Amino acid sequence: MTKAADIMHPGAQWVPENETVLRAAQLMRELGVGALPVSDANERLCGIVTDRDIVIGCIAESADPSGTPVGALTKGTPRWIPADADVRDVLREMEEHKIRRLPVIDQNKRLVGMISEADLAHHLSDDLLGEFVEKVYAQ
Repeated sequence: MTKAADIMHPGAQWVPENETVLRAAQLMRELGVGALPVSDANERLCGIVTDRDIVIGCIAESADPSGTPVGALTKGTPRWIPADADVRDVLREMEEHKIRRLPVIDQNKRLVGMISEADLAHHLSDDLLGEFVEKVYAQ
């Protein structure tokens, strides 16, 4: 049985909620990613910030990226999956919430990886991938 840990991109890094949007954007550039999990003061997942969030929620609003905390851009309850979850649970979570990136958390509630659409494309059968795309992108 394939687990979330088997398909995730390991070594994901998060950004503290009080870090600036500018630093988050720099970190995305350095890591070559389009999203970063956001942690609270206790290093617990409290959100996710995407490159789109930065553009729409900060730049387009004429906010100062060097003075805006990343936490100001996070919305709602972040979704995540345990590292030992079955891949079908991963798909269900992403499909139900129409999300394209999913943090993977260990038993101590610490970030251990991220699952993206690219990870799914590399590890799923064409049939499962097709079902995922249809459910996530369906209007």
